[in-house]
Amino acid sequence: MNSRIIVNPEICGGEPCIRGTRIPVHIILSHLAAGEDEKTILRNFPHITHQDILACLEYAAYLSTEKAIPV
Repeated sequence: MNSRIIVNPEICGGEPCIRGTRIPVHIILSHLAAGEDEKTILRNFPHITHQDILACLEYAAYLSTEKAIPV
């Protein structure tokens, strides 16, 4: 997986976050899903980079490959 995304139980309760921040991946994905452009996200989150946004998208793509098992 991408080294820019970390999961640490002591940071944000173990939610996947961007390395070196306390910004959960889902926050960046939510902003993208709401239609915000990258320039706006980077302005609102000055501690992240273009590569961090790509890492969030890569993480989401990885999670989407998980298979649901019918109960």
